[in-house]
Amino acid sequence: MSKKVIIVDDALFMRTMLRDIFESADWQVVAEAEDGGQAIAGYKKHRPDLVTMDIVMPEMGGIDALKRILAEDPSATIVVCSALGQKNLIMDAVNAGAKDFIVKPFQRAQVLEVVERVTTAS
Repeated sequence: MSKKVIIVDDALFMRTMLRDIFESADWQVVAEAEDGGQAIAGYKKHRPDLVTMDIVMPEMGGIDALKRILAEDPSATIVVCSALGQKNLIMDAVNAGAKDFIVKPFQRAQVLEVVERVTTAS
């Protein structure tokens, strides 16, 4: 049975890139979201093995969504996605409970290495 993931990013292009990476590694993309509110709803509905969460999004950002999901399910595995110049935001997300981070632009090998590490550790 394949593992389930929700991809959260306000940019369709980034969601598509991640979808391709996950599907090529036999993951099931159960939902996509373009803001934190959609991420929370998707998490409640699907209870995936992993959430990839963009940090900077309109409506509700990734750190707020991450905190809300972890408040409801402390065992949730969330990896944040961010551009290189956002070290402070990445640290805020890790301090809030993110298991790890992936830097944009995505490299397939890097994404799968981080995903493997956090999903086998949890």
